[in-house]
Amino acid sequence: MSRLVQIQTNFSVGEIDPLLRARIDLKQYYSALETAKNVIIQPQGGARRREGLRFITSLDAGAANGVRLIPFEFNTSDSYMFAITAGKLYVFRDKALVTNINGTGNNFLAVSEITAAMLSTLRFAQSADTIIFVHEDLEPIKLVRGANNSTWTKSTISFTERPYYPFTLSTSNPAADITPDSTTDNVKITAGASVFAQSNEHQYINILSTFGRLRIVDYVSGTVVKCVAEVPLFSTDVISQNDWELETGYENAWSSTKGWPKSITFHEGRLWFAGSKSLPSTVWASRVNDFFNFDKGEGLDDASLEATISTSTLNSCTDIFSGRDLQIFTTGGEFYVPQANLTPITPSNFIVKIATRNGSKADVGIVGVDSGTLFIQRKGKSLNELAFTDTELAYNTSNVSMLSGHLFKTPVDMAIRRATSTDESDRLMIVNSEDGSLVVFSLLRSQEVTAPAKFTTDGEFVSIGVDVDTIYAVIKRTVNSAAQYYVEYFDNTLHLDSAVYSASAASSIAAAHLNTETVKVILDGNIQADKTVSGNTVTFDRSSASTIEVGLNYTVEIKTMPVEPQIQAGSMRGFKKRILEVNAELFETQALTVNSQQVQFRQFGEDNLDSSVSKFTGIKTVGPLLGFDKQGQITITQSVPLDMTVLALDYKISVGA
Repeated sequence: MSRLVQIQTNFSVGEIDPLLRARIDLKQYYSALETAKNVIIQPQGGARRREGLRFITSLDAGAANGVRLIPFEFNTSDSYMFAITAGKLYVFRDKALVTNINGTGNNFLAVSEITAAMLSTLRFAQSADTIIFVHEDLEPIKLVRGANNSTWTKSTISFTERPYYPFTLSTSNPAADITPDSTTDNVKITAGASVFAQSNEHQYINILSTFGRLRIVDYVSGTVVKCVAEVPLFSTDVISQNDWELETGYENAWSSTKGWPKSITFHEGRLWFAGSKSLPSTVWASRVNDFFNFDKGEGLDDASLEATISTSTLNSCTDIFSGRDLQIFTTGGEFYVPQANLTPITPSNFIVKIATRNGSKADVGIVGVDSGTLFIQRKGKSLNELAFTDTELAYNTSNVSMLSGHLFKTPVDMAIRRATSTDESDRLMIVNSEDGSLVVFSLLRSQEVTAPAKFTTDGEFVSIGVDVDTIYAVIKRTVNSAAQYYVEYFDNTLHLDSAVYSASAASSIAAAHLNTETVKVILDGNIQADKTVSGNTVTFDRSSASTIEVGLNYTVEIKTMPVEPQIQAGSMRGFKKRILEVNAELFETQALTVNSQQVQFRQFGEDNLDSSVSKFTGIKTVGPLLGFDKQGQITITQSVPLDMTVLALDYKISVGA
């Protein structure tokens, strides 16, 4: 029997897939965790208890059919969060519900056009005070902020010109000679008989023998139309009736019958759409600085654009993103519009090229990070990143979640919160519909930190959204045996979920949203006996002196990988192991348990038991621990709502045959 010391100086890999338990050859193994539950992996390597969730409001019963959180950010100091259910849009500002929308007395804006079936694939883009919503079954609508927080104007978009597409193409030979007045650019056609109709606008005249192609842009009369030459004519001579044809069948590309655009973004002064029900692989761009005009005009540099992704497989657009280049995500692959030397996109240089062939999940929007663009793979089993590499001068896709694929259980929503003044890493959050968990990645790509953890609560996460620095969540909770849908936000001053808080002296607090439920109570930073909410109120055994926090508890768990000392003699897998002693390096910690052994942070006689536990920074030694097994793992739990940050672990191990 021998004794060894194992040291884990950080947890920067986060929770890894159980399928990797045997991969002791990976360097990541020694910085990983088997379980990281309700903790945030810090970029420095430590693991700390996640923030609590503060209650804002409940949504009506319609939320049971679906709900989406969508941010509206004019700037960092002027921003909102929308919660959209079937037919209703709720507005939140400064972590509170905006009431009396448009003076109606309602706490929501009616959006009858948006149905429950649309919510998961609803896409949006914002410019200044206007946000536009699109879906293949929704005529695009825009929402414009008014003079104050409760004034919002909703309307369908009135397009100056829509694009046209030949859904039912046909040709005819009208019985008349025609005469052009020019060969290029704007061409007026005069016919020898009345052969034109108003419906011929946006149709084509083809010259057969000498070639030429004219797009009719304006019907003047039965004998006169104005055109744009897409293929120049050879002369202005009379063209005989047998030498030209009228090409018809072009219809509005977007309509209630053909479908509406599926995805949207702004890029280089244009409004871009991608995909529709009838044209799932087509991309459109407006005229420059004329967002609702999709007229091709004379094909000048500022004219509208259109292209269809042409590959051997169907590539139905799922999202479009303005990044280094314009990026187009489809079910079959990732595409982009190359811009040589960062030159603007024009009709003459507009092409779509394939980058990679992974495909993206239609009901989860993409998010941008400094290094690239993150998306959920088509089958929902991985988080991928599309990034341009300067060495290869090409786009590549990497599997960001290669080590943690087990955490993905039917993802349905994703959002990112950028680094803040108190958190140096980005936080990427993904909602799982299968178990209602929230997968949280701490991202600091410059330091190669990609550390996932799993958040759970007394209920199910439904949607996630970020308003600048504030993370909002919609959570389904069961209260008094009934399902409720609550809007809450992560608050780094709290330790409980669905919590209410007060900074005043009182002997009770209102908590109607948790009526009949058993809740945790923290008075002045000190944990009190659990209470049941009765009559929408929690009454305390004693009054608070300064602060009150009441809410639902959640458990924290950190579990190390099976111990594998790096020794010259080779692997110790399969040997019986006993952990004799654990030294936990802690930062501002008030409570934790190591392998079921509670760590003491309060000594009798040194503190008043009605005061909060002092925050401890340093090393706590736990042991001796009993029992042999073949894994040799440390499990740290915390079941009380107090601060906890674990920086590192070292432990003495006894190894036997």
